[in-house]
Amino acid sequence: MKQVTLSSIVIRYNGNGRKLGYPTANLKVETDLKDGVYFGYANLAGYANHPAMIFIGVPTSMGDTGRRVEAHLLDITDRDYYDLPIRLDIRNYHRPNQTFANIDALLGAIKADEAAARHWFSSGSDRT
Repeated sequence: MKQVTLSSIVIRYNGNGRKLGYPTANLKVETDLKDGVYFGYANLAGYANHPAMIFIGVPTSMGDTGRRVEAHLLDITDRDYYDLPIRLDIRNYHRPNQTFANIDALLGAIKADEAAARHWFSSGSDRT
């Protein structure tokens, strides 16, 4: 896929990602990218080109109804990004959005996405 860049200010949502162990920086931005999970880089205060998993869509498994863009910076679980400017450089489409039967199934998919992201970044695929 061709690289797509999204920029915004990090806004608050409901904190579900943090509750699952995958805190996210939520962007208030519209995009016509298809819903799903992507890999790319996050750029915000203290982090330049930091590997990230990016979700675009409606997180229906969590009971939400609004479309959003969320980025989980790999290996960063203890930061609050609220009100900071962020730029996402989206490089790879991984899979479509899905609705999961329960939180365990959702968490299993997120862990699989994380493993795939780590493999993608470590294999050098991000440089193609």
